[in-house]
Amino acid sequence: MTRLIILAILYLVFAVYGFQAIKTAFKSVWIHYVFIAIAVLVAANLIYQFSTPSEGRVVSGSRSYAIGFLLSFMALNLVIVPILIGEDIIRFFMSLYDKYFITKESFYLPSRRKFISQVALGLAAIPFTSLLYGMYKGRYNYKVLNYTLHFEDLPDAFDGYRITHISDIHSGSFDNKEMINYAVDLVNKQQSDVILFTGDLVNNKASEMYAWKDTFSKLTAQDGVFSVLGNHDYGDYVDWVSKKDKDSNFEELLTIQKEIGFDVLLNENRYIEKNGERLAIVGVENWGKGGFKKAGDLKKASQDIDANDFKILLSHDPSHWAEKVIDDNYHYHLTLSGHTHGMQFGIEIPGWVKWSPAKWRYKHWAGIYQEKGQYINVNRGFGYLAYPGRVGIWPEITVIELKKGSQIA
Repeated sequence: MTRLIILAILYLVFAVYGFQAIKTAFKSVWIHYVFIAIAVLVAANLIYQFSTPSEGRVVSGSRSYAIGFLLSFMALNLVIVPILIGEDIIRFFMSLYDKYFITKESFYLPSRRKFISQVALGLAAIPFTSLLYGMYKGRYNYKVLNYTLHFEDLPDAFDGYRITHISDIHSGSFDNKEMINYAVDLVNKQQSDVILFTGDLVNNKASEMYAWKDTFSKLTAQDGVFSVLGNHDYGDYVDWVSKKDKDSNFEELLTIQKEIGFDVLLNENRYIEKNGERLAIVGVENWGKGGFKKAGDLKKASQDIDANDFKILLSHDPSHWAEKVIDDNYHYHLTLSGHTHGMQFGIEIPGWVKWSPAKWRYKHWAGIYQEKGQYINVNRGFGYLAYPGRVGIWPEITVIELKKGSQIA
């Protein structure tokens, strides 16, 4: 309740300052009314959406749009508020100076300057339109990222082997069949030898996949499609009537994965063999630092694997890599993860800038990292969650080519 009261107060303060900027910059009364109407509708829609029953605690569907519109409106005013407060402080001290050192008359606060409000609105339009664009187009702005990784001990038969890595489908968030079909076709178009999926097929329940089974069953690769589970795949974010219902949901999710052609690795492994040589695909269940589920068992997943085998590890949460994998007795050449989504918001200019709020929580949050002779790729995610969009951190399809030998500088 305290958080709701604080949020309501912040929203009211932001809306009032936003209205002050609109009122100062525009004299047309209908523009003032439009702003007020938007502020009321955004708040009313949020209250309505979160006062109706939901199947799970993870936000999706119409609730996510309510959050998206709230974030957009708050982002607009978040820029306006400090500028106008700064102007208020300057106006206040100028009035004091005028009262005590110039006119020595009664205190008088000068009016806001139109130019300041126009500047504030101009700057505020950047995050506001970016967030709206992220909801309209950004969430389906799929990018194919290509990497080439070199390994001295890669088996000769796998020199040039291509992996397509996808993660965090979050099917419960989707609402555009055409764009998801396009994305699946884009994955297949890469013609990789194997497709590896690193968890979070759904948001809350297995039933979210009903409408998408035919779509994702189209994913094909010569050596198959392998997957592991993410924290959302266990049904932990639903208030189940009984443990039996939760267990049934979990079994249904595993069945769906098998039906669409995914080979689910539950703390187990598989070998891919070529010309008498092999590489190991090791899959752990979710293991996340902090309050996230820790079902992953690296030792169990690697049973019967030789220490000298070339190993690719699938582990949903990248914190597992830093906490458990890097210093394990076994050398895991390449780990594939997801989970962070790159926070679905940030700025990336290759070779120049790579920033997202995700970096404040995760040391490894997007892209390729190397430590102690081992690599990890953190996929930015195929889908989206809570905020129904992406800004700057686009949905990702990763293609990794394995090469024999050392990297040429």
